[in-house]
Amino acid sequence: MAGRFLGKTLATVSLSVALASVTLKSLGRCSIAACSNSFSSCGFHLNSNMMSGSNGTKENSHNKARTSPYPGSKVQRSQVPNEKVGWLVEWQDYNPVEYTAVSVLAGPRWADPQISESNFSPKFNEKDGHVERKSQNGLYEIENGRPRNPAGRTGLVGRGLLGRWGPNHAADPIITRWKRDRSGNKITHPISGKNILQFVAIKRKDCGEWAIPGGMVDPGEKISATLKREFGEEALNSLQKSGAEKRELEEKLHKLFSQEHLVIYKGYVDDPRNTDNAWMETEAVNYHDETGEIMDNLTLEAGDDAGKVKWVDISDKLKLYASHFQFIKLVAEKRDAHWSEDSETDCHGL
Repeated sequence: MAGRFLGKTLATVSLSVALASVTLKSLGRCSIAACSNSFSSCGFHLNSNMMSGSNGTKENSHNKARTSPYPGSKVQRSQVPNEKVGWLVEWQDYNPVEYTAVSVLAGPRWADPQISESNFSPKFNEKDGHVERKSQNGLYEIENGRPRNPAGRTGLVGRGLLGRWGPNHAADPIITRWKRDRSGNKITHPISGKNILQFVAIKRKDCGEWAIPGGMVDPGEKISATLKREFGEEALNSLQKSGAEKRELEEKLHKLFSQEHLVIYKGYVDDPRNTDNAWMETEAVNYHDETGEIMDNLTLEAGDDAGKVKWVDISDKLKLYASHFQFIKLVAEKRDAHWSEDSETDCHGL
């Protein structure tokens, strides 16, 4: 009981302090610069719509995690108003829908058993064998044997399409280069006067939205390995390459992924697959090809979960999957690249 109370207290304090510390709308113009040198610690706080504090305030509620129908189904979530997202807001009539996809219940290697199974005793909030059950946002509470989404209510319990109870860890590699003309000169935007940055984007097969080519961290796998593997599989179609082609590709990828990089974000993601008991967390990392020479030697080819892949100009006109828009905005600001034609929005909050 004491442990559970401590977990609840720490999670509440962690989320409340995090959300209060950097809510961009309340900070001054260009305040994001204060975080530019410590993205790994402050990136989580940067999007005021990404997650909810335990106080359930309107300004800080996750949105995509409350949308219906649930992805890949006709399941409608119970509606959760903004003011009742936070767990500390009492709501005796809360009656979320129970849903776990058949594909998850079938018991694939990447999925947990049901909580009710007698041979399943997960160690939440810690490393459980090869499975990482710690959240990047601190301790989360366990209620009736099930982990509770630290961002608040979603209108749905169970796991939906997610394999793990609690945090489901992903990695998102953001590969960038400067847009250049035929002479190799950087192209500047005519209004902002800043250089235009490009990133590798994929079109997801499951929902048709453009996204960063990321994916799930395998049990026991290091984040750095996931970042490289997912980019190879989705943006370079590495799974379909011959042995010789894979070896050549691996050498080029090693050069790209062994250079200096920026951790843009770590933590909870406002994802449409999230439930009250299972949620997405990611680590988004920017690998920048300053001269463009590395990526010039790599041919983009969609593979695995990607339907299409291409270089995309970065700007505030982008429409991207889940929280990827916010990640890309942070990269543009860190690289001092073009983002918006409106000089006011260049320095204002997300």
